[in-house]
Amino acid sequence: MAAWEDADDAEQERRSRALASPLRMRILRLCLHEPRTNKELAVELGVNPGTLLHHIRTLVDTGFLCAEEPRRGARGAREVPYLATRRSWNSGGDDISQTLVETFLQEIEGLPPQQLHIVRLGLKLNAASRSELLDRFQDLFEEYKDRPADADGEPLSLMFVEHPELPRSERQRPQSR
Repeated sequence: MAAWEDADDAEQERRSRALASPLRMRILRLCLHEPRTNKELAVELGVNPGTLLHHIRTLVDTGFLCAEEPRRGARGAREVPYLATRRSWNSGGDDISQTLVETFLQEIEGLPPQQLHIVRLGLKLNAASRSELLDRFQDLFEEYKDRPADADGEPLSLMFVEHPELPRSERQRPQSR
């Protein structure tokens, strides 16, 4: 399957649609470090297994998930575990921002406040300083993305958002999905 940039417009659109769902983004996160079956994912996400299978197939068809070797479940049934391919990094087109925010909010829902480590900072930077800051964050995220998982580590999630502080009168109205 071609890299994101090498895919034709139709394929890029298909992949963008696959990543336009917070549920699918959560599936990818849950399958990032260990393969999980449809049943395991359905339980973790509180979703009907039949509904979830549609989302899994979409992610497999677009190269974001891959099926591992089938295994036997607790009752002897054949189960297929799925693992994220990590192809979603820097993918999704220009309109993925809202999906990422919605995904993040779903992932932190119900977490005790002491388990969230949040930092917020207001700055006033010129274009060169802003670019430098964003490049440094991108480089740091790239460094950790390419780093092997710690065998004794626990899964965690980071999200970095930078935005201008626009007056209300200059903001766009949210688009309905």
